[in-house]
Amino acid sequence: MVRRFENRTAYLFLSPFLLVYGVFMLYPIFQAAFMSVFEWDLLSLQRDYIGLSNFTEMFTKDARFWSSLSNTVEFVLLSSPLIIIFGLFFALGVAKPKTGAMRTMLFSPYVLSVAVMTLIWGFLFNPDQGLIAEALRLFSLEPLAWLTNPSLAMHAIVIATLWWTVGFNMVLFVAGLQDIDPSLYEAARIDGAGPVSRFFHITIPGLERTIALVAILQIIASFQIFGQVYIMTRGGPGGTTRVLIQYIYESGFRDFRLGYASAMSIILFVVMFLVSIVQLRLSQRREA
Repeated sequence: MVRRFENRTAYLFLSPFLLVYGVFMLYPIFQAAFMSVFEWDLLSLQRDYIGLSNFTEMFTKDARFWSSLSNTVEFVLLSSPLIIIFGLFFALGVAKPKTGAMRTMLFSPYVLSVAVMTLIWGFLFNPDQGLIAEALRLFSLEPLAWLTNPSLAMHAIVIATLWWTVGFNMVLFVAGLQDIDPSLYEAARIDGAGPVSRFFHITIPGLERTIALVAILQIIASFQIFGQVYIMTRGGPGGTTRVLIQYIYESGFRDFRLGYASAMSIILFVVMFLVSIVQLRLSQRREA
């Protein structure tokens, strides 16, 4: 009786979260899966059942889908390792006492909205009046057209995203570092272990779960990139920075093809889910 009462009490307290989660998370997923098998016009709201035709068109006829997916994967591969590594590097520097000001300074960009962040970096990357261009001129170097050069635009977005989001990962790593027993470092120093040896034999093993968590969260966040690309480059130049969520947005709200946009969102969800499962299994295997 007591356990049953405790279970009911637990579900009672969980019910607000479960309700919000179901309405704003689970329902949109099932709704997108339902819409993906229709030719669904946004203006007239007319829908015609077409089965898997949206997926067939996506995989066999739509070159923009593949280029957008390729650009998204490129961004994930470029940004995720950098943000994770710099987050760990900064955490090691601010984990010590009396570094609160530095920790606040490094974390503060994360509280900015995407519009403010892109405004700042759009000015920095400006080849005529930007600070980066002025710095290059001091060394008699030609300014770079970061956002209009196909070979530099994606790297510019990665740099801006790194500055914007690295503080969040830093905070997670700081929390992980505080869970490592300080006596392990003291014992290693007594045994003559240097900083590099302590880092690879104490810090990294102690942060294994934190690294797995940060990697999963960062990869998922990188797959969902949209705001900074749409504001800074609009997917240009020549579609070299158009990411999948931008193409989903354009298909649904510019071309009014809600069914096709839903089909692409389902594929993106499956890709993120599979990457998360693989990363989780790898981390569990390392722990075992």
